[in-house]
Amino acid sequence: MVRKTKAANKGTIGILTAGGDCPGLNAVIRGVAKAAMHHGIKVIGIHDGFRGLVENRYTIVDNPLVSGILAQGGTFLGSSRDKPHKMPMGGKPMDMTSVAVANYHKLNLDCLVCLGGNGTQKNALRLHQQGGINVITLPKTIDNDVAETDITFGFDSAMSIATEAIDRLHTTATSHHRMIVCEIMGHSAGWLCLGAGIAGGADVILIPELPYDIKIVANSLQRRQRSGKRFSIIAVAEGILSLDEARARAVAKGKKPKSTGEVRTVENRDEGEVRLVQEPVASRLARQLQQLTGVEARVTSLGHVQRGGPPTAFDRLLCTRLGTKAGELLAEHHYNVMVGVKGTECVPIPLVKAAGTKRIVPLDHPWIRTARLVETCMGDVEA
Repeated sequence: MVRKTKAANKGTIGILTAGGDCPGLNAVIRGVAKAAMHHGIKVIGIHDGFRGLVENRYTIVDNPLVSGILAQGGTFLGSSRDKPHKMPMGGKPMDMTSVAVANYHKLNLDCLVCLGGNGTQKNALRLHQQGGINVITLPKTIDNDVAETDITFGFDSAMSIATEAIDRLHTTATSHHRMIVCEIMGHSAGWLCLGAGIAGGADVILIPELPYDIKIVANSLQRRQRSGKRFSIIAVAEGILSLDEARARAVAKGKKPKSTGEVRTVENRDEGEVRLVQEPVASRLARQLQQLTGVEARVTSLGHVQRGGPPTAFDRLLCTRLGTKAGELLAEHHYNVMVGVKGTECVPIPLVKAAGTKRIVPLDHPWIRTARLVETCMGDVEA
């Protein structure tokens, strides 16, 4: 009988999830952990993102802990948007970089694996540059806007959820002869709204990259009315800008406005109070289109529904491939990179190239051309 011997420890890594949650985080944790343990690397799970590293809160990760989590949404490690260099402590922001680095060494880590979007890429790079620690990142965001990778994990799942929502809105819209404005996440990148809008057959798709003319949108909807169509679906990203707003931003030399919604006055007559509130962009759009077309309009904001639930089969496969590629890089001591997707391969990309740059929809992208060819109004030119 041959007795198996325990593999010698070949180092220790920490893994954390930062930023907003999204489908696939548990799948990536599983992929990284299993591949790392396969190579004899000890895995420590850091709780609640960079805050957990600063507060030295962690869990030893073993095979039983990651067993069965492939299809689970969210992250069992927890997440937060806290940044090491600007972390709220006692009611005020403090630079906790040195504490994070000290705890990295206290845990005897060889590398910190960070799962997150654009902010996480920058925070990980800052820890590497200022603290001299090794990092590896994996691109997570439903917005699909991380640079230097063809796709981010979580995007396909969120797009599927948004597409299903648009499918369901078709039924109620046609039953009541209404326009329905469906607000989809995406502050500065329209990948999610554009993909779900095309897949769901939205009649109008508005994205941040293409400032819209409200009259062009209204004319498109009125043409649908005249042709006998009973309803219209308008898919909008939360960060859309009208032509006037885009011009104002250009005049302000790129300064981002606090909100793309209008300021409206709300009066509480019982208390004699008058205050100003921001009207959500989708609500404003629905109100304007109802006035211009005479058709009843309703608003549906998908919000955090897009972040929840189990990942799609595509994302489960992508997460497992990204995670195991990270495990291989860890075994090779190949650090300070983001594991991205290029074509059919998962490849290491220098983190300094990926961090700090957002990937927005190019105006000549095939998806935009596809939308126009099926007569989808994009709000910028008459269809």
